[in-house]
Amino acid sequence: MSGRLMSPEPWMRGALEGVEPLVQPVFFSFQQVREDVERHASGLSAEQVWRKPGDNLAPLGFHLRHIGGSVERLTTYLMEREITPEQIVALKAEATPGASLDELTADLHASLGACEAELRTIAPEQIHEPRFIGRKRLPTTVLGLLVHIAEHTQRHLGQAITTAKLVRG
Repeated sequence: MSGRLMSPEPWMRGALEGVEPLVQPVFFSFQQVREDVERHASGLSAEQVWRKPGDNLAPLGFHLRHIGGSVERLTTYLMEREITPEQIVALKAEATPGASLDELTADLHASLGACEAELRTIAPEQIHEPRFIGRKRLPTTVLGLLVHIAEHTQRHLGQAITTAKLVRG
């Protein structure tokens, strides 16, 4: 660590007013995404955003789209809705190059913000309610989905950070 004072990570900044405590980790995960994408991806060119840093490695642009898209799809299941045809089209286009870093981050911020608005509606008594994922209706709970939204987001954030560092050189 350098000599500069680092601000604490989002989860260390205190409770979020008006957010159920068992939902707060998702908010902390999303804030970490916002800050780390800004820190590690800012200044990258469109070419760098879509460059594959290796044969089997996805470009940064994919990870940014996938974080937002997966958050949106998982939130759809969380709120007991069905995936729309538009969400399927977006899923299939996540790796399609073209969008700039500004466009990708704006879309990412919009997805995270929309999810946060819906998460604010979750009441404590809903935490253990059943939920179902996909056409096969795989069983989980509200809490299970919340955990998966947070951890899946962090998994792709880590890949995005690594990819940004690789393409930056």
